[in-house]
Amino acid sequence: MKVSRRDFAKIIGTATVGASAVSAFGAEKGTNEQPLIQQQTSAGKFPNGFLWGSATASYQVEGAFDKDGRTPSIWDTFSKTPGKTVNGATGDVSTDHYNRYKEDVQLMKNLGVKTYRFSISWSRVFPDGTGKPNPKGLDFYNKLVDELLKNGIQPFATLYHWDLPQILQDKYGGWEGRETSEAFANYAGYTAEKLSDRVNHFFTINEFGAFVELGYRIGIHAPGLTLPPARFNQTRHHAVLGHGLAVQAIRAKAKKGTKIGLAENMTICVPVIETPEHIKAATEATRQMNAQYMTVIQEGKYTDLYLKKAGKDAPKFTDAELKAISSPLDFVGINIYTPQYIRADGSEQGFAVVPHPPSFPHMISPWLFVGPEALYWGPRHVNKIWGAKEIYITENGCSSSDIPAADGKVYDTDRVMYLRNYLMHLQRATSEGVPVKGYFLWSLMDNFEWADGYTNRFGLHYVDYKTQKRTPKLSAELYREIIARNGLA
Repeated sequence: MKVSRRDFAKIIGTATVGASAVSAFGAEKGTNEQPLIQQQTSAGKFPNGFLWGSATASYQVEGAFDKDGRTPSIWDTFSKTPGKTVNGATGDVSTDHYNRYKEDVQLMKNLGVKTYRFSISWSRVFPDGTGKPNPKGLDFYNKLVDELLKNGIQPFATLYHWDLPQILQDKYGGWEGRETSEAFANYAGYTAEKLSDRVNHFFTINEFGAFVELGYRIGIHAPGLTLPPARFNQTRHHAVLGHGLAVQAIRAKAKKGTKIGLAENMTICVPVIETPEHIKAATEATRQMNAQYMTVIQEGKYTDLYLKKAGKDAPKFTDAELKAISSPLDFVGINIYTPQYIRADGSEQGFAVVPHPPSFPHMISPWLFVGPEALYWGPRHVNKIWGAKEIYITENGCSSSDIPAADGKVYDTDRVMYLRNYLMHLQRATSEGVPVKGYFLWSLMDNFEWADGYTNRFGLHYVDYKTQKRTPKLSAELYREIIARNGLA
């Protein structure tokens, strides 16, 4: 079965869970689960000022792969390697957002979104990965930001969404080399310095739990490697180190008041039944199954269980590196699609993964199991375990068959069902005081879906890739109504 970029729970989660050691950190206290403080909100409503948005990523939408000084990224190389993507698809043109960004901003405005999360192509800004910046590459993002602001849309910028400059892969083995972590920090500091007069929120890295695992361990995403355990664990470490060094660089270079966070597809541990013992187990599982990324970033240390499990293959690190990795963040972004159900058990670790049975419902992507309660437990865990006071759902959405009807419209009732149910659980979280400040629906429009090419569609707008025509789907109508109400529809 094809493994997707977001099917990381069973890939990386089980790799962090050993046969022993359970920490009391963040566990539910006592035997009675206490509810969070209730907010005075109307039924189905979200807090005043809640930011509704949409999201895309540079390689997935921009096209213009060789325009204005941009050099190849690892995804240019990977997608042009025979057999790596469905039907040999590449992002050379994709949705041509580079040339059609004004049209796409109008799509956002028509939805009523208040914010837009986009990513910046590292090799547009630094064609050599580091060294001399390319003004023409940055010009596109200056124009995009200005267009967003002109239309009342707040820009949120992601500095790395997987399109590593190929030259850094060639020179240092990509994230295998510490040099890439340092190069990323230089790029992040420079870019934030140039954009932070208008961009107030920067995400460092998107989804460690996807690009590292699938690119350097499984090999089904760029750069297509299957590293042995010791080298792979060191690559994980260099990725989170790059994040930490970038946080420091942005703090040093960006305009005062700039907020910094990350967007991680952490394993969302959901108690199989909401009883105290299963909630406690899911809480501990959240720490342990995210040990190599989110936990070390939040706590400044790898869990004992993770290091014990890795044994002689554990990453090498210094106290200074751990301090950099855990540089304080202003907000936490989490990408949520599916749950990982957890039950309490009698083992020393205190929890066990409950696998999905063959009959478990999923969207057209076989990995995208439908578990709406993930949108409640994900932010709740982040708030309760690590004390995050500003949380964003930086991705949530689903694939659908998205076949136009005779009238040319797409009646994606399955996506409507998905969004309505997931957002009901997010509203539950905000009503209980979980500090979720905004939601970015993935995605604004259909686009290049990595190794799946153009076969899976996640957009609110149907894209005819031959003509580049964008057509709102039924789900776009739903989302417009939700935004207008600031509540469920």
